[in-house]
Amino acid sequence: MVKEVTLERLDVFANGLISLLTHKIVLLKGDLGAGKTTLVKAILTALKAIDQVSSPTFGIANEVQLPFETAYHLDLYRIEHSEELVQFGFEEYLYSGSYCFIEWPEIGMAYIPKAHHTIRIETIDATTRKITFI
Repeated sequence: MVKEVTLERLDVFANGLISLLTHKIVLLKGDLGAGKTTLVKAILTALKAIDQVSSPTFGIANEVQLPFETAYHLDLYRIEHSEELVQFGFEEYLYSGSYCFIEWPEIGMAYIPKAHHTIRIETIDATTRKITFI
């Protein structure tokens, strides 16, 4: 699916996206500032997140409580070597059975199971994004 979405309608898009999630691992790709974290926040809000959703850039992983499970939001932007993934328990997140939203997943592709979704976000203008969901 490919859609153009305005930032003001991102919550509506996220609500519709939830029904398409057949895998719990979701990779988010796009340039800096494209809206990866904003989309994850919208998806987690649509999943009825109990916790405040924030960017995990400095902590690498954030845990977010949903009504009946925990979700994880990971940001691998600052990871320089794949060995660091092992050190912080990357595979434990992947195989937890919980939602796992991963920004900048490229360095971890060797660990990521084939059963996942990919979301690519491209900036069209200041308020519009092209979102590709696979």
